[in-house]
Formats: sequence, C-alpha cells, structure tokens
Amino acid sequence: MNDSTMNPSASPAPQDNRPALPDRLSIDPRSPHHVAAVFEHDIGIVFNGKERFDVSEYCVSGGWIKVPSGKTLDRKGQPLLIQLKGQVEAFYK
Repeated sequence: MNDSTMNPSASPAPQDNRPALPDRLSIDPRSPHHVAAVFEHDIGIVFNGKERFDVSEYCVSGGWIKVPSGKTLDRKGQPLLIQLKGQVEAFYK
C-alpha cells in the first residue's frame, strides 16, 4: 500500500472531474455567464443560510441572486427576475 492509503489525513483523490464553479453563473443559455459543463452536475445554492431552488443567476463575489418574480413575464416572454442581496454559496450536490 502507498502512503496516501495509510495516512487518513491525506486528501482523497477526486472521484469525478467536475469543473470549478464560476463566481457568476446563469441558467439562461443566451447569457455570457452560462457554462454548460457545470449544468451536467447537480448544483445547490445557499442564500443567507437557506438552500434556494428557484435561482436563475447568482454572483458569489457580488453577493446577489436573481429569482423569478411570481408568474410575471417580461416583454420577451421570459420570467421577470428580481435581484436579492445577501450571502451566496454555491456547491455541487
């Protein structure tokens, strides 16, 4: 056995090759902040200590998320988004 299997404090090898989560990410494929490779995996967003499931876009460094405002649509037929400010954490599930 090698030293990494004998030493419990050694970090385990990554099990999969998930891309790093970007600082800003959008679910809209037309957005320049859309990264298709990230969406091949399940992503979670924690906003102000609670996990949110309705996030359309987030920015960790800016401290905001965008969520749909009810059933309201904009003039192009897309959900109208509102921006909420707070502490944002993104993670893989």
